[in-house]
Order: sequence, then structure tokens, then C-alpha cells
Amino acid sequence: MLIEVKGNVISTEVFSRKFVCDLNACKGSCCIEGDAGAPLEAEEVTVLEKGWDAIRPYMRKEGIEAIEENGVSYLDTDGEPVTQLVNGKECAYVYFDENGITKCSIEQAHKDGKTDFKKPISCHLYPIRMKKFHELTALSYNEWDICAPACSCGEQLNIPVFRFLKEALIRAFGEDFYNELEVVAKEISNA
Repeated sequence: MLIEVKGNVISTEVFSRKFVCDLNACKGSCCIEGDAGAPLEAEEVTVLEKGWDAIRPYMRKEGIEAIEENGVSYLDTDGEPVTQLVNGKECAYVYFDENGITKCSIEQAHKDGKTDFKKPISCHLYPIRMKKFHELTALSYNEWDICAPACSCGEQLNIPVFRFLKEALIRAFGEDFYNELEVVAKEISNA
């Protein structure tokens, strides 16, 4: 079922499904699996190009080489910009910590104050996928088997997807939008 909130169409699964990333279980597989890079907004491509010098020191050699040879992004089969990949597999911006967990070079550069850009909004919003249609945006829950640990963790903690993604939703749509999601969640639970 779909609900309209402030001109956006949202799947009710965003309220009903539970989700909390469990990086110790999945090791950040979403950054190394899939059939394309992470979706990028057009302005994010420019931000990545301008921020390349700040992000580069955090990257692995393979990622640097992929970007130097092919650019910060490429167009997927739908003609949309996505993050560059290493050998058609993992995101070029990943690195692995001492526990083998996939981390984001862009996000680490942000944490260290080297860039104002946290990471692509599509990554920040995951498992919500955003699709723009003329005047409205559709938000849907994307179920992926590699996120089974996150679903289990979310169930145990009883945290719905939209609450887990509070910071990302506010970043993308503003605080008023998020507050309206809380109102809708109460209405759904009382129905």
C-alpha cells in the first residue's frame, strides 16, 4: 500500500518493516554486491569530482585506479549516474577495516572533516530506494537477502525502517517531512 506525505508517495513497508544495519553480520555486503554502483544525483557527481583530492587518501589502490581510469561515476543501463566500480564488482569508494568490514571512503573523509559531503543520499537512505517522477518522489523499501541480519536486528530492537533512517530522511527531505512520518506511523498503528 502507498501513502502520500508532503507530495511524496511512500510504501507502507517503510513503516511496517523493521531494520537496523548489523555490519558485524553482513560485513557491508551492500557496497560490494549488486549489478551496478550506488545511484547518484547529478549534483553528487560534481561534488565527488570536486572532492576527489579529499576522498582519495582514504581509498584503496584499486578504487583510485578505477576512478583515475574511468571517472568518479558511470551511467548504468538506465542512463543514470552511479558510483564507479572496481572490476565491475565493489564500489570504488570502499575500503576494508581491520575486521574485514566494508567502509566508505567518502564517509570517512566526512567524519575527519575533509569534506562536507557525507556520502551519496542513495547509500544513506538504504534500504529505502528513491525514484523521482516529475513533481513527486516515490520511496519504497528494498528487500535484499544480504540484509537479512539487519531485518533480524531491527525485529529484535523493534525499530521500523523510517526510524532507523531518521538522519538520512531529514537530510533528504527535511525535518517537517520526518515529523509527518511519525504522525503517519501513529495513525497506522492505531488503525
